[in-house]
Amino acid sequence: MNGPQDLGGQMGFGPVAPETDEPYFHAAWEGRALGVTLTAGAMGAWNIDESRHARESLHPADYYASSYYQIWIKALEVLLKRHGFISDRDLAEGRAIDPAATPKRVLKAENVPAALARGGPCNRPVATPALFKAGQRVRTKNFNPNGHTRLPRYARGRQGTIEAVRDGFVFPDSNAHGQGENPQWVYTVVFDGTEIWGDGADPTLTVSIDAWESYLEPA
Repeated sequence: MNGPQDLGGQMGFGPVAPETDEPYFHAAWEGRALGVTLTAGAMGAWNIDESRHARESLHPADYYASSYYQIWIKALEVLLKRHGFISDRDLAEGRAIDPAATPKRVLKAENVPAALARGGPCNRPVATPALFKAGQRVRTKNFNPNGHTRLPRYARGRQGTIEAVRDGFVFPDSNAHGQGENPQWVYTVVFDGTEIWGDGADPTLTVSIDAWESYLEPA
């Protein structure tokens, strides 16, 4: 979807202002927000793509007015309600009132280090050979889906060159909506700056993205 997170190449949002020696968390609640989000995800009711899509689906005014971890918490509320773990009455009262769904599993404190070390690999075998090869010219498809996608808006309908064939990975566009993992080959595609931003762009600039196979067609 063309959500508020898809800001690449857009003007009017001011410069990026990185902090010197930026801390991991600016307040204690941010660390707790991270912990609660990861623990809730470990219950097994949703996957990382549905979680990402929940953040991107926040209303733009709400998204832009929220800090990074505020976005995480607001999306977590959506997911917990969607899957029956909390209700609006629970949130309003700040305590459990209504019956709740039972988690598939519970991540206990002593198991956190091992779970974080294991991570959540999303590479998968693909039954068919890769359609493209390194050095090949391709064009990204131009579409505006209602659902989740990992093809950035600024890179749609653009010509680039396959830099590398990566591996098979879970297809997020279907996985976010409970339609299966449907793994596809992923490619690193390089675009000239002028192809992305047009006349006046720095001619020495290039932009790389990782693109699933169904995003691409031969140029």
